[in-house]
Amino acid sequence: MGTNFYSLKGTHLGKRSCAGPYCWDCGRTLCKHGEQYVHNTYLESHGTFNRTEVEWLDHCPACGKKAPKPKDLFSGAAGRELGFNKDPYAPKTGIASCSSFGWAIEERKAFALKFVKDEYEQKFTIKEFKEILTECPIRFYRHIGQEFS
Repeated sequence: MGTNFYSLKGTHLGKRSCAGPYCWDCGRTLCKHGEQYVHNTYLESHGTFNRTEVEWLDHCPACGKKAPKPKDLFSGAAGRELGFNKDPYAPKTGIASCSSFGWAIEERKAFALKFVKDEYEQKFTIKEFKEILTECPIRFYRHIGQEFS
């Protein structure tokens, strides 16, 4: 589940994806194996990647705060991706869901644009796009220059 973003000319900027619970106070994912595995987990016991099984902690590994029970689809990152969460973008605290952003081009090139659009043709100013990215504390740069969806 995710949303692709593009320049108005159609250049792929990257993809925002729901990335699970995150301690906004400590800047830590609750993914058992770390940020790099929020979308797939390396199973040490099997030595393989498993794209369906991501293991989550029930507390922050840094401060110990307990993760709240998941909310309905009208809130959080999953609701944002499904189009149900219409809440304004705002700073988060404590443990709450987050998104990741996988860059297809260098950030500086994206931030030089005046407008971007998502895959649903919704247009955003670059300021609005930066607000969207505030919910994406996990950033991936390994796909810059590659085509992906």
